[in-house]
Amino acid sequence: QEQLVESGGGLVQPGGSLRLSCAASGSIFALLPMAWYRQAPGKERELIAQILSTGRTNYADSVQGRFTISRDNAKHTVYLQMNTLNFEATAVYYCHMYGPAGGHWGQGTQVTVSS
Repeated sequence: QEQLVESGGGLVQPGGSLRLSCAASGSIFALLPMAWYRQAPGKERELIAQILSTGRTNYADSVQGRFTISRDNAKHTVYLQMNTLNFEATAVYYCHMYGPAGGHWGQGTQVTVSS
C-alpha cells in the first residue's frame, strides 16, 4: 500500500515562493506518473501539474511558467516549486500517484498567500 506524505506548505506573502515535497513509501515510485492538485475554499480540486516516469511535465495554464514539478526517483519524492505566488494560490495542495483504483493521495498541505 502506497503512502504519500506532503510537506512544505505554510504562509507566504504575495510574490513569494514555496517548495512542496511529497515522499512516497512504495517501491514502484519510479514507474508511475505523479501529480499535484489543489483545492481552494469553496472550489473543486484541480490538477495543476503532472510528471511522467520519463520526466515529461504538463501544467495547468494558471501555473504555467511559475510552478515547476520535478521528481527524484532515488528518494521516491516529487516536488512542486512555486514562485511568484498570488492570493489565488491559497489552497490545500495534494500529491497524487496514478495507479489502479484511482491511485493514491496524500493528506494535503495548506498553502496560504497573505499580506
